[in-house]
Amino acid sequence: MEIGAMVIAVAGVAGTLGAALLTQRGAERAKRREVELVRAHEEIRDYLTLRRACYADLNREARQFTTALNRHLHVMRERTIEDADREALDEAKNAQRDRYSEAQMIAPDAVLGPASAVNHALSRVYGQVKRLERGTPEEGETMAAVSREQQEIWALLREMRAAMRADLGVSDGSGGVSA
Repeated sequence: MEIGAMVIAVAGVAGTLGAALLTQRGAERAKRREVELVRAHEEIRDYLTLRRACYADLNREARQFTTALNRHLHVMRERTIEDADREALDEAKNAQRDRYSEAQMIAPDAVLGPASAVNHALSRVYGQVKRLERGTPEEGETMAAVSREQQEIWALLREMRAAMRADLGVSDGSGGVSA
């Protein structure tokens, strides 16, 4: 009976140690899963922060470029364009181009589509303004026509902003916010 008692005792100790080892391994697995979930949550939060900053910058610079085009058209009507006027317009164009380039690497297609439409419209109007400034407009390019096209950019900006807000989860994407 001593051998049987010893086997029972060894089995009891082994069971106790085994249970502790299994409990420890289970706790380690749970901790690893928790760390992975926290990391994934942090990555999602960081990506959202990156998109939010990118969108705010792109929205601001596109609006600034649109305003600079409008100002440039007004100056062209009122007086001779000076180097400072050209520089201000080109600075606004370059800032918008840089923000759009960043958005191309960050924004999903649902945002990039409207952002691309804004970028193309701004580039088109900029080209028209520069041709008018040089006195070499293409057919149909008049101050009135270019001013109308410049004003139409505001609607594209609203669509872009609505797409950005929907992507960030801060609106339903209906675009009900004014320019």
